[in-house]
Amino acid sequence: MGEIRIIGTAHVSQKSVDEVKTAIDEWQPDVVAIELDQGRYLGLKQQQKNPEIEDILQAKNFTQLLIQWILAYIQRKIGMDVGVEPGAEMKAAIAAAEERQVKIALIDRDIRITLHRFWASMSIIEKFKMFYALIGSVVVADKSGELIDIDELTKEDVVTLAMEEFYKYSPRGAEALIGERDAYMSHNLVRLVASHERVLAVVGAGHRKGIEKFLQRPETIPPLDSLTTQIKTRPWGLIFGVIVTAVFLLLILAIIFSGVGTEVLLQALVYWVLIHGVLTFIFTLIAGGHPISGLVGFAVSPLSSLHPLIAAGWFSAIAEAKIRKPRGSDIKRIMEAESIMEMRDIPLFKVVLVAALANVGSSIGTFAYFIFIFPILGIDPNVILGQGFSNMWAAITNMLPF
Repeated sequence: MGEIRIIGTAHVSQKSVDEVKTAIDEWQPDVVAIELDQGRYLGLKQQQKNPEIEDILQAKNFTQLLIQWILAYIQRKIGMDVGVEPGAEMKAAIAAAEERQVKIALIDRDIRITLHRFWASMSIIEKFKMFYALIGSVVVADKSGELIDIDELTKEDVVTLAMEEFYKYSPRGAEALIGERDAYMSHNLVRLVASHERVLAVVGAGHRKGIEKFLQRPETIPPLDSLTTQIKTRPWGLIFGVIVTAVFLLLILAIIFSGVGTEVLLQALVYWVLIHGVLTFIFTLIAGGHPISGLVGFAVSPLSSLHPLIAAGWFSAIAEAKIRKPRGSDIKRIMEAESIMEMRDIPLFKVVLVAALANVGSSIGTFAYFIFIFPILGIDPNVILGQGFSNMWAAITNMLPF
């Protein structure tokens, strides 16, 4: 059994870069284990193949893409402010290992699995909290880096406090993003130390303590399959869509059977179209989308809101992609953007943002309709619903043969 030495780094710290280089020179490990997966490793070495735009659009995981890009932007912005490129310590570890012909091991979980499990594990409330925090983080990241003491980020008490706060804020999300990866990397380190004398692990400071706990008691490491399989969640989107469709149809039937007349019925249908269409159009424009994309969303939103398996944002995104013509190289431009406004000018980012915000507008339209439709129509909901359902039940019973 070999020996493992763990270096906890801040991904935007020059001190961490120097510490990694020194450890490799002085300790001379047999293998350098790095907190990267294959995709991020190739990305750091600028060898990653640009994905096909069609694949991105067909995946329809626009929200997860936005989260990934915004998190990368925040880290990159902090790095620019303190004069250190994000991931510089990982690059230093790779370069130093390659110069000395030391084996490199990628020990982190695939980022796609991590993001899936992170998103799927969080409750609706946790997701709203996260979006609020991301918006605040973007604002903070745009402020001067002089307010940030990067070296503090690697101190154990500071890291522990930050991890505890994260777990309080979003326990399930934190477990997927931190705890599970601690276990996954521990699995790989146990495997490496069984066949190598000296293993130097270069990981983020937030992972060091968790990995050390697992290595002290390897029997507590969860099975690997439990860390890599997709989380099965209830299809809340489908359930919500079915409920919306059912409620809308019942409302229309209640209006029909209440006897208030076809004028009220037509108004109810027109307002369904207008409320959904206008809000989808507005949110598409807020995202920086082309008016044609907004009009596509306007046309589709009233129908997609009644179909649980389609979303208006998908159609707006397709229209936006036809107009903006994003390319695979846009991924690199997004990852190198120095401001959110610069990111918004990149066609692919704009397409994804249009998809996300158009869906937000359509969803708000659904809630707004059911809240305001009766005041807009100037009718008493108790009368309409009571009389409508009563007459509908009477009609149904009259059709029964018994």
